[in-house]
Amino acid sequence: MARKSTPAVTVSLRYCAARFPKPPKMPRGIGLDRMRLILQTSDKWLNGSKVRYWFFDSPKKWVGGKDQQEVVRKAFAMWKALGVGLDFVEVHARSEADVRIAFLEDDGAWSYIGTDVKTKRKDPRTMNFGWSLTEDPADGLDTALHEIGHTLGLPHEHQNPFAGIVWNEEAVYAALAKAPNRWSRSTTFHNIIEKLVADEVQGSHWDADSVMHYPFEPGLIDKPAQFRAGITPAGGLSARDRQWILKFYPQLGPPTTFPTLQPLQSVPLALAPAQQANFLFKPTQTREYEFRTFGASDTLIAIYEGPGGSGPALAEDDDSGEGRNAYFKVTLTKGRTYVVRVRLYYAEEEGETAIMAW
Repeated sequence: MARKSTPAVTVSLRYCAARFPKPPKMPRGIGLDRMRLILQTSDKWLNGSKVRYWFFDSPKKWVGGKDQQEVVRKAFAMWKALGVGLDFVEVHARSEADVRIAFLEDDGAWSYIGTDVKTKRKDPRTMNFGWSLTEDPADGLDTALHEIGHTLGLPHEHQNPFAGIVWNEEAVYAALAKAPNRWSRSTTFHNIIEKLVADEVQGSHWDADSVMHYPFEPGLIDKPAQFRAGITPAGGLSARDRQWILKFYPQLGPPTTFPTLQPLQSVPLALAPAQQANFLFKPTQTREYEFRTFGASDTLIAIYEGPGGSGPALAEDDDSGEGRNAYFKVTLTKGRTYVVRVRLYYAEEEGETAIMAW
């Protein structure tokens, strides 16, 4: 996603073609407020997760040079430096990776959104960079920041319905059909013209300087009038990018500060929508344990092993939009310590949700 270039009539900027997930199926009759809160959070990672990324080492056409890879590493470090509770870890085996990064030339820049990277597909890539990230260092870094933003669950900011942008649609379609993008009308519609549902954005303000916002050349925007001459975001991560990301991934204290979930003790979850609770669980026997949430709520629960819950999830369940509670069984080992994470999407009554293990 080119960002630093000053828009000009003769310039066609390179854009990210994000891979958007299919909206989750919702049961008939679900309330609008409940649906809104589920949609806002359903593709976000559980805070405290280790997001493991890997660079393809074959086939050759997918392999990026060390200088290209270093730009992506720097971008991950910049997101982490905002104080997020997630950790980003480079791994060296494809089987260990959540995020699989390729550098296939002329295939554009793109990423799947949030935890949709876990969906199995014929194409094993979850992120691609289709042009040099070092030719224009500022532009290349912003491109990497943008794609990682998608991987963290952030949509395109210029599709924010609160922006009030009125497009010269035929001019947009014509511009994006040309090189270097060569987009179909469908791709252009889904990545530029289509407005996000208000339920899918955070807050009620438009941030034209967000790293998730495209720059636009003159002639593509009819309104607001001041943007007929184009939009050039400032570049880098904006203050609102930080605000957005910390809503879902606030910095966590050390695991030793987490309360311990005791067997057969119901623990109330005093959470607001999108907030998360973290617990330690120390089994007294090696056996199968059951974990469940209670109350009229939508939650995601998962259990992890390893220092601070750094390993992959041993079990997880998401009951969002369903008429049941999150539940799983898992065999745990005496003497080991596990981390249980609970994300609340929606609760019918504040303070009426709880978790129990037995």
